[in-house]
Amino acid sequence: MTTAANGTVTTTDAPAPAHTFSQGVRKGGLLQVSGQGPMDPATKQYIAPGDVHAQTLRTLENVRAILEAGGASVGDVLMFRVYLTEREHFSAMNDAYGEFVSRHVPDGAALPARTTVFVGLPHAEMLVEIDALAAPAA
Repeated sequence: MTTAANGTVTTTDAPAPAHTFSQGVRKGGLLQVSGQGPMDPATKQYIAPGDVHAQTLRTLENVRAILEAGGASVGDVLMFRVYLTEREHFSAMNDAYGEFVSRHVPDGAALPARTTVFVGLPHAEMLVEIDALAAPAA
């Protein structure tokens, strides 16, 4: 974990922000993860053109890396916000999301809340973007 005194959370296990914002910010008992896309942090390339299932899994792994850098886990997430470019991608995204949450939220734990909206995203390669709000254990 790399958390600066001002609460900024950074990790090399997720893509660096391309603009003037933080990967994540921790204040009080909350951790907000900025919107992540399907970029491989090692190659700095968007992955799986046209495959929203694969892009969703990569995006969620990027979110998870920032959560962990901030001292949280997927089980600490209160809310995921999912941004999709096409309504037709909902089913494939939802399947990938379900796989990921089943793998990373402990049995018996409350599942995170979620909102999904349909939007334009900043890069044509991006079919999905996801952010998260977590309440890590003290």
